[in-house]
Amino acid sequence: MRTQPLEVVRFLRRRQHYPESTRRIDVIETHFAWIFLTDLHAYKLKKPVLRGRMNYTTVASRRRVCLDELTLNRRLAREAYLGVLPITRSPDGTLALGKRGKAQVVDWVVKMRRLPAARMLDRAIVERTVHKKDIAALAARLTRFFDGAVRQPLSEGRYVERLFERIEQNQRDLCAPDLGLDARQVEKIAAMQLTFLAEREAGVGARGAQLIDGHGDLRPEHVYLGSKSDSPCVIDCLEFDSDLRWVDPAEEIAFLALECRKSGAGAVARALVSDYRASTMVPPSAALMDFYTSQCAMTRAKLAAWHVRDPELARHVELWRARARSYLRIAARYSRRANSSPRSAVNSLDSVARLERPALEQRRDGLPGQHAPDRLAE
Repeated sequence: MRTQPLEVVRFLRRRQHYPESTRRIDVIETHFAWIFLTDLHAYKLKKPVLRGRMNYTTVASRRRVCLDELTLNRRLAREAYLGVLPITRSPDGTLALGKRGKAQVVDWVVKMRRLPAARMLDRAIVERTVHKKDIAALAARLTRFFDGAVRQPLSEGRYVERLFERIEQNQRDLCAPDLGLDARQVEKIAAMQLTFLAEREAGVGARGAQLIDGHGDLRPEHVYLGSKSDSPCVIDCLEFDSDLRWVDPAEEIAFLALECRKSGAGAVARALVSDYRASTMVPPSAALMDFYTSQCAMTRAKLAAWHVRDPELARHVELWRARARSYLRIAARYSRRANSSPRSAVNSLDSVARLERPALEQRRDGLPGQHAPDRLAE
């Protein structure tokens, strides 16, 4: 008997089918998965989709990607990722969560600890409950992971070439007529990024030695700030594409800082970057962080703009186009900042990172009076 995905979804929506008692089941649907939330846990079921390198069309492929998700995410969230469980069908057709004798496995789920929503970084930013100590602890956790990861380096020349290729691809994609964006603005931003690379090739190329298998999608909604009883962690890495996780850790920090800024938490972004640059073994310069921020903003602009092509989002076309334009403005700003730095600044790593801390503290002290002295949310 073949099990249809929606049959499994209906099964997992009912609270009596879980090993633990729970008052209710909350369901979150994404493009690629369903997440079923009990009082204490989250169970993620992959959708049987085929998109690019993402092939979840068979039970075996979904098992493999669940195991990959477990292994990869335990690097930054061991306490949150608990295991991979089968969904089985007994000879009488009954579905069950967990292995039962010779029952047939019909699907797989990743079991996670349910993290308190109020301590996720995106929620904390909205509610203005982010503190200096939260960002210091997060930066320390990320730095330990980044500095301890096995390097997967590229030569200086190949790394710079890779960055050139990304800039040019972003430009081509964003200039597509159907997206309705300002092609001249896109070309101007790309030109500034290319100029930065051409004039600072040696310093940027040296970062090729720092590449690791990282997270790949370091956004505020994936960051748990921890509590009095547990440490911060980061969930939901890109398990399906190792190329997208092959990054300079500094770029991952720049991406997270970008998304914090986009949410209105500029002080959080500044503290995160400052704490990381002050503690990592090979700190990036401020100019390089600005360049990475600009590149990340261009990529996010492209991803936002691509929603214009989704017929299911036809009513929201202008909202996605506006979002893309807002990322382009950020990309332009940080491209200008990067290019305004002295060319030698890309190579002035450790000293630059440490000299900026007093200035950062002054900016923190200058936050409006309604914020508590140790809060970073704006």
